Amino acid sequence: MHSPAHPGEILKEMYIVPLGVTVTKVADALGVTRKHVSAIVNGRAPVTPDMAVRLAGVFGTEPEIWVNLQAQYDLWLVRQQVKPKVKSLHAVA
Repeated sequence: MHSPAHPGEILKEMYIVPLGVTVTKVADALGVTRKHVSAIVNGRAPVTPDMAVRLAGVFGTEPEIWVNLQAQYDLWLVRQQVKPKVKSLHAVA
């Protein structure tokens, strides 16, 4: 299975590039640093719930979209790691 897109990739490809805006302009609109937006766009930082609310406000989306994209990406990463040995618990009838 291939990796789901990091939310930063979606941000870049579906919003920043089509709108023809810079990372600096997006950062100003979000009220954060250019460095922070750059880290998200380049997949080095996650989209937190706070950032999801900011992105939703700036781009007219719902914060859940951004949070869900991040959750899907995070789950995929965890599933690529060595699986921990766990024991199944069953309800006692």
